Amino acid sequence: MKKFDIPTYYRSPLIGAIKDRRKAQDPRKKDFNPVELKVGDLTFLLPRHFGFCYGVENAIEVSYRAIAENPGKNLYLLSEMIHNPAVNEDLQQQGIKFIMSTEGKQFIPWETIKQGDVVITPAFGTTVEIAQMLEAKGIEMTTYNTTCPFVEKVWKRSAEIGKSGYSIIIHGKYKHEETRATFSHSQINAPSLIIRDMKEAEVLANYIKGHKPIENFSVDFKGKFSEDFDPAVHLQRIGVVNQTTMLATETQAIADYLKGVVTNHYKDETRFIDTRDTLCYATNDNQTATLATLEKGADLALVIGGYNSSNTSQIVTILAEGMPAYFISDAAEIVSDVLIQHYNYDQQKLLQTQQWLPKGPVRVVITSGASCPDVVLEGVVRKVLALRGIAEEELELAANSL
Repeated sequence: MKKFDIPTYYRSPLIGAIKDRRKAQDPRKKDFNPVELKVGDLTFLLPRHFGFCYGVENAIEVSYRAIAENPGKNLYLLSEMIHNPAVNEDLQQQGIKFIMSTEGKQFIPWETIKQGDVVITPAFGTTVEIAQMLEAKGIEMTTYNTTCPFVEKVWKRSAEIGKSGYSIIIHGKYKHEETRATFSHSQINAPSLIIRDMKEAEVLANYIKGHKPIENFSVDFKGKFSEDFDPAVHLQRIGVVNQTTMLATETQAIADYLKGVVTNHYKDETRFIDTRDTLCYATNDNQTATLATLEKGADLALVIGGYNSSNTSQIVTILAEGMPAYFISDAAEIVSDVLIQHYNYDQQKLLQTQQWLPKGPVRVVITSGASCPDVVLEGVVRKVLALRGIAEEELELAANSL
């Protein structure tokens, strides 16, 4: 695996050493059991995989290289580099300006951007339309394109599906920039439709089976299908791809369900094309490791990441099946040993919980999303230890004894 040149202040020597030790012990990633780090009466369970993935580290490296290579130039990012406030704030302090929000709200008018300016494409990629518009302005779009290779893999697979005569169903969040980019690329080669979850898959199934009138389709899926999408025709042969940060098991369940619906309705197995290879390896590894950690049992979980991070929200969903799982952005959200502020992703609001940290021996799962620097996770560990009055020296001793 390539080593990326990213600012050292994102790294954690403590967490890095634990990760390196696991890699040395399990180079083929066969063991998904968590590390159990016992410090005083606290036991931290750290999953086999968490934190920065390949695509995120690549995006950070390229962004800081763009800063170093272009002194005095206007530096722009199409939207947030990744879904982490600490990283994005640092990039802004370094002089990079964000053109849009992650939902596509315009901050800087397109006419402001001129030839000679530097525009960085974020890890989520961008739409074909935006790329073409900037290229027409004379903006060079390849040098600082940080689109994750696993997102590009989805685009490539979508093109293959479309050229084979199948319509493309995208499992993703319609407003998420990665899904918007994937939709833009996929509709070039095939009629395309975005669905959010199994509930929407079941609605779609009723159109496949002819149980709902076609004229209702544009209401049920308003703004989520390509202009040329004709449900009477284009639901006869389908394939499913995904936003790479969705819950892998959910994508697979939707694909299996729709495969069964279209195959049974037409009595023809060629009506569905298998696309399970579009699931991101890092998302898969993180979610598999989280499930293995869940099986070990714990009293609570602290999941750290940006509040608009889809992949982090999926980790929270998994852990919440077995314990209270608190989605926090950093150590500052832990107000005291009796009060924690945390985020509800579905409701899109901050909550406060009292008496979150039990007395006596406690098992705490601590993990983070793919956009969260390890140093932020370490800060949370140290905050919890401080609340329990445990000396930091005990943490170093415990980590060294693993």
